[in-house]
Amino acid sequence: MLYQEHGGEIYTGDYRLDFSANLNPLGMPDSVKAAVRQASELADRYPDAQCRELKRALSEVCRLPEEYFLCGNGAAELIMASAQALKPRRALIALPAFSEYERALKSAGCAEIRYYSCLRSRGFRIGEDILDYISPDIDMVFLCNPANPTGLLTDHELLRKIAEYCREKGVLLVLDECFNALLQDPAQATLLKELPENPKLMILRAFTKSYAMAGLRLGYAVSSCRELLLRIRAGLQTWNVSLPAQLAGIAALKERGYLERAGKLICTERLFLREKLSAMGFLLYDSQANYLFFEGPEDLAERCAEKGILIRDCGSCRGLAPGCFRIAVKRREENEALCACLEAVIREDKTPSAFELPAEGRAQERQFR
Repeated sequence: MLYQEHGGEIYTGDYRLDFSANLNPLGMPDSVKAAVRQASELADRYPDAQCRELKRALSEVCRLPEEYFLCGNGAAELIMASAQALKPRRALIALPAFSEYERALKSAGCAEIRYYSCLRSRGFRIGEDILDYISPDIDMVFLCNPANPTGLLTDHELLRKIAEYCREKGVLLVLDECFNALLQDPAQATLLKELPENPKLMILRAFTKSYAMAGLRLGYAVSSCRELLLRIRAGLQTWNVSLPAQLAGIAALKERGYLERAGKLICTERLFLREKLSAMGFLLYDSQANYLFFEGPEDLAERCAEKGILIRDCGSCRGLAPGCFRIAVKRREENEALCACLEAVIREDKTPSAFELPAEGRAQERQFR
């Protein structure tokens, strides 16, 4: 199996297309590229350790006070730093999930990590029964919306209920919204408005996906709890956000219409890919993000890689089984190339049943862990 812990691992071979990393299909805005070039002329100076101008820009866009923001070297750094700052004894992760949550908790010495499994029989959706897993002895909950790798959105009222329940129980909810900006209607899926009244809620976001800035590494945490942000900041190196990343972020936030155009393109192309893959016999789930989650032959990623295309093999993710995959939604020409690749793989199979699910629907209790 060609297992990858994360997408974007293009350094292991000669690939013509990377569908394993879910970046904005419009690519990095020209204004951001110009800001990076400008930064090269200023590289003889230290970056602002407080990210003041960047925080001002974030404050204006999110309509929240500047002191609510903490910037980091990608959201991954802030995930790790939040676990190190709180040193939780017990934590809860909603599965399947981004592997960095578990990695961060283990590195912080978390004594017990509990898991809420989104079952395949329920389409991998979070149900209200997650509240039964949030008890006062839990210190931290990691939840992603839209979920990664499934792309599913949690019902908004349920999401608000989870956040309020965590507040009542004194549990910190770390809500990963890194893919929110590329939804068709981002405002309807965020809990940003809940922050002022809920000091037990922290939201994570990143420029990585939204502005196709993966190589620049820029993310931020948002919380109304100043003590929490100060504790996390204390564990970060002084100049953790580079000057190119700060200038790029400021330029990105000045973009008008870019995210809206991306959202419309993603919606159109996601439907195109869904129809194509469904016609090929793959089992797809109802992703609302800029990627699709589906099931197919266990060796699909390996066979696509042999044809020069990377897709994300999710079989190694806790909560999933071999045969689960994620693909980014890209531009039409690239999406057509992926479909041609998948069709070629299908033609190579000798048995027409190769893409059918195993007997008894791959019984999630047997294979999904």
